[in-house]
Amino acid sequence: MTIVRIMALTILACFCATSAYADTALWKKLYEPDHFAIMRHAEAPGTGDPENFNVDDCATQRNLSTSGREQAKIIGERIRANGIKDAKVYTSQWCRCVDTAELMNIGPVQTLPALNSFYQRYQNKEKNLAALRQFLSDNRDNASPIMLVTHQVTISALTDQYTRQGEIVIFKHLGGDTFEIIGSIAPR
Repeated sequence: MTIVRIMALTILACFCATSAYADTALWKKLYEPDHFAIMRHAEAPGTGDPENFNVDDCATQRNLSTSGREQAKIIGERIRANGIKDAKVYTSQWCRCVDTAELMNIGPVQTLPALNSFYQRYQNKEKNLAALRQFLSDNRDNASPIMLVTHQVTISALTDQYTRQGEIVIFKHLGGDTFEIIGSIAPR
């Protein structure tokens, strides 16, 4: 093995160890007041939803792929490995979000319409965001970690962060429209 290759492997090992430590520190933040995790659903091929979309019929929606279902399970394993087994999980009513939340298996799952997508329903944006901000205000002192599973459009509008499918953003709600991004945990 060349010296350059050994150095590259050493740097990679240090980066992975640092990344794992950073993830652990982020997960611990969820036990502090005003801290929340918001996640973009796992892999679901495509963009938006078909024209015949019906929130009550998964057959009319863009759904998780086989790899997306596996991704959600792996994300759940990572979360549990970091000591979170009792989260309160809230999700958009879209099947790809509900399935992601359930497959993670980190706590009871409840739908929260404020997390619904407004990608093709822009008229719902302000109503959804106002309801989501109210939910966050009402749950600022929660004793259990709160995980929100939603869509890119919701995460971007709330936090100004762009996320990949399966990515989690940890943030602190400072009140009203003000949030502090603590960090993000990339999907693997």
